Amino acid sequence: MNCDEASILMHALIDGELDAGHARELETHIATCAGCAARLREFHELHKMMTPAGLRYTAPASLRVSIEGKLPAPRLAAASRRSVLRGFAVGATASALAASGLLVMVMRGDDERRVLGEVVSAHLRSLQAQHLTDVVSTDQHTVKPWFNGRLDVAPPVAELTAQGFTLLGGRLDYVDAKPVAAIVYRRRVHIINLFCAPAPGSANRSATMESLHGFNVRRWSENGLNLWAVSDINADELMEFGEKFEAALRQ
Repeated sequence: MNCDEASILMHALIDGELDAGHARELETHIATCAGCAARLREFHELHKMMTPAGLRYTAPASLRVSIEGKLPAPRLAAASRRSVLRGFAVGATASALAASGLLVMVMRGDDERRVLGEVVSAHLRSLQAQHLTDVVSTDQHTVKPWFNGRLDVAPPVAELTAQGFTLLGGRLDYVDAKPVAAIVYRRRVHIINLFCAPAPGSANRSATMESLHGFNVRRWSENGLNLWAVSDINADELMEFGEKFEAALRQ
């Protein structure tokens, strides 16, 4: 095992999703590679930070000073012990609201990064033997109905063979402890997993491209679904796949 392979498998090891054989092989490599050992420690620290305990945030004192500085100055002549206490209460409330808003933003960002890691881990698991597809078919009218009764919402399936992306089938997978559809395509010798998770009431979100552990991920939201396309093909090709997939569904 080389360092690149070890880096890809570390996330799955931390999440307890790596099979015993690969785990032993990875641990043997880490025991003899200082660089990978340090990288694994960094991943462990990041994993701890992403737990509820690690996401606690205490607003700095400067934030309260800044907010109080923008509040109307009290009239000293009419000041009383009660008005002073009321001013402190207003400042504390404003600080708490600002801190809670910042905490929500931090937690939302970390939660999206955690889900992104789970999506990449699910893609890696699928590349193991006998785990890529539960239903094998190049016909979208066979793959889509297979999910009936397995998910609350039928996932979109597009036939893209003429555009260079061959439909292989689909399977039921899990992301963020929830069942999701995985629609599987092939680009030359590369596998593309398209994960579709029901998200009722969510707003449409345009596509963004991210990279994690050597894999590219195109993420977007549409028609009450969150979608992630994951592959080791280059970002331009994966973006092209997403655009052709969306165009096919609009036809």
